[in-house]
Amino acid sequence: MKILVIGAGAWGTAMAISAATHKDQDRVSLWARDPAQAQLMQAERANSRYLPGIRFPDALTVVGGDVMDHVADADLIVLGTPMAALRQWLGQLKDCRRPVVWLCKGFEAVAADAPAGSYGLMAHEVCQQVAPQLQSGALSGPSFAAEVARQQPTALVAASAHEGVSELLVSAFHGEAMRVYANNDIVGVEVGGAVKNVLAIATGLCDGLQLGLNARAALVTRGLAEMTRLGVALGARAPRPSWACPALAIWC
Repeated sequence: MKILVIGAGAWGTAMAISAATHKDQDRVSLWARDPAQAQLMQAERANSRYLPGIRFPDALTVVGGDVMDHVADADLIVLGTPMAALRQWLGQLKDCRRPVVWLCKGFEAVAADAPAGSYGLMAHEVCQQVAPQLQSGALSGPSFAAEVARQQPTALVAASAHEGVSELLVSAFHGEAMRVYANNDIVGVEVGGAVKNVLAIATGLCDGLQLGLNARAALVTRGLAEMTRLGVALGARAPRPSWACPALAIWC
């Protein structure tokens, strides 16, 4: 399998490294917007700006220039760009015949001149607007780029309405250190990926105020319940109850 990762920031680079360590990969190309930076990374065999001290696997090549020259030769295109750039990239790749997936998490910012009542779109909603014919999906989950690049244990979810895309992502990234689980609930995955950052910030505030472990546990528990409710309201699949004891009602 030939994989092209677009975007040489910390997360894009980490996932390119992860893919390049997979025993069944033919080639992984990491595209950098700045040609000079691409040349430097290829020469140093590392991304010193974002992931210093982590060497690139032999199967990873850093490329620059016209990205469309590399798209044509790839079996899977992975967008490692920020959410703010997703619409532009999906528009550029709208005629691509290969699966296109994104790593970004969050909701698209609402334009300043948007009508009252407008709200930010999730990544798959942006894709539906600008490139509805794409075979697309999201690769998401609780993870830090540096740990992924160091091959520390990580679990991610491959979410797509297209079964073949989820299976392709599992095939491309699932390995000894990286566990990838297929799921067709892309709304739930994207809501969780976005809102968990809010919960993480709130947990940090809780710790900073020295409110204690009980407060942290309550915050995480109630936060997960609110994330679930928001996801279901936006179209995510409702979770199935996994308990029978009424005393556990605090969890929902």
